[in-house]
Amino acid sequence: MDYKSDIEIAQEAEKEIINVIAEKVGIHESYVENYGKYKAKIDYNLLSQMKDVQDGKLILVTAINPTPAGEGKTTTTVGLGDALSRLNKKTMVALREPSLGPVFGVKGGAAGGGYSQVVPMEDINLHFTGDLHAIGAANNLIAAMLDNHIHQGNALNIDIRRIMWKRAMDMNDRQLRFIVDGMGGKANGMPREDGFDITVASEVMAVLCLSKDLDDLKERLSKMVVAYSNDKKPVTVGDIKAQGAAAALLKDTLKPNLVQTLEHTPTFIHGGPFANIAHGCNSVMATKMALKLGDYVVTEAGFGADLGAEKFVDIKCRLSGLKPNAVVIVATVRALKHHGGCSKAQLNEENIKALEEGLPNLLKHVENVTKNFGLPAVVAINRFPTDTVKELDFIENKCKELGVNVALSEVWAKGGEGGEALAKEVLNLIEKGENKFKFTYMDEVSIKEKIEAIATKIYGADGVDYTAQSEKQIEELEAFGYTKLPICMAKTQYSLSDDPKKLGRPKDFRVSIRSVKVSAGAGFIVALTGDIMTMPGLPKAPAAEKIDVDNTGKISGLF
Repeated sequence: MDYKSDIEIAQEAEKEIINVIAEKVGIHESYVENYGKYKAKIDYNLLSQMKDVQDGKLILVTAINPTPAGEGKTTTTVGLGDALSRLNKKTMVALREPSLGPVFGVKGGAAGGGYSQVVPMEDINLHFTGDLHAIGAANNLIAAMLDNHIHQGNALNIDIRRIMWKRAMDMNDRQLRFIVDGMGGKANGMPREDGFDITVASEVMAVLCLSKDLDDLKERLSKMVVAYSNDKKPVTVGDIKAQGAAAALLKDTLKPNLVQTLEHTPTFIHGGPFANIAHGCNSVMATKMALKLGDYVVTEAGFGADLGAEKFVDIKCRLSGLKPNAVVIVATVRALKHHGGCSKAQLNEENIKALEEGLPNLLKHVENVTKNFGLPAVVAINRFPTDTVKELDFIENKCKELGVNVALSEVWAKGGEGGEALAKEVLNLIEKGENKFKFTYMDEVSIKEKIEAIATKIYGADGVDYTAQSEKQIEELEAFGYTKLPICMAKTQYSLSDDPKKLGRPKDFRVSIRSVKVSAGAGFIVALTGDIMTMPGLPKAPAAEKIDVDNTGKISGLF
């Protein structure tokens, strides 16, 4: 059977003018800043105007550890939003913005799929409203001002061997991970080792997503550590007087972007930090605004519950006061077979044995959400066309045997209609109100105790090993007074462990911390494990090879 591509479905969709979408949730036209017919920015002052309005219910969508292709978490999020709308619930969806790196690499875009998408899909996956370009510009302005300060006499006595701030660009380009710049003589700066991060890994992105208003944004920018002095003291953006100019570049970027689903559910898409590098959640500004505008808000956190959901709880909720009312854990037959040892080439073939062996991965994520975070949860089995009835029944029956709520989701093929069973299960969970929300660790414990709590409770590790470098960095950060900050683990998304080859629910492993750094503006400490790169590379056959545009401007090949 032939299926239409995501981009074909999106291009055939009948979209409503964005002002009509804004009216659906009561946004007055004075707060709508149009970017063409079908997308707009919403003035952040609307949030302060609605401070006395009661918040809606917050639904978090997370997942099991995905396969390299991704398994439909955004698709499920969008479809659930449409399903709730079909049940006459005033609903908003809140998502992250896509990065051009994955769009042109392996993963593709982040606008959903099939009949569960946000539109205009091409705009969202490419330049959108220019947010990522502005974030990259702010990041690189700080880099330029830092190197200029050194060139102009280095009044802050910066140790050029301990410059922490990298340049950024929104592209997968491994060639730029490690570079030497400032070459060519005294007039061209100080020669030094340097490098690039992908824009979504920049601390500026994390700061934007965690800021509550423009003043908070400026304050957070000023706290970002860019280097250390020769007497081993942190040097900040405030020290080089760059926060005001950086905030000026970001003043419009802070405004949430409004778009719509294929079924015209209002959707904020704002901010896009990577979940295996940064904290993986859309902006606090967009989430809080959505909660004032909708009775139900469906949002997502990147990758599996071991990464995105843990960071949503321990970073975003901790720093913002948000609390989910229910959690959806997305699982697929394909991903579970992958975790049960099935090769990529065999994923489309029925294999109950592999399903059974992969099921412990799902159960660990359920345990994390229900026991470690204390939140009510339902498993959404995201149906693919190649799934057999026998496989779907097997997962559903196994989940029910273990007392796990489960619902079949067919939103990829049927849109909101295919998500109604899931929506009813979510509404039932919220109505029951069985919510014992808690963090993985408390603020007061040491940096190591926080890291070890995540590794043992969430990943199931036996313990944590630290390199000599990370030991020294932790001592230094605690001496500087950063102990109370939460931890942002940079870890592979493909495994509960820090080794992408350890699939399923691995046992008898330890997590290795190779480096620790502070993101003082964002308000967390990043602990890097394994071989995580802050600048990804393109695959052998990048998605970009299939993307094209015809002489009418119509784009093809995006997914």
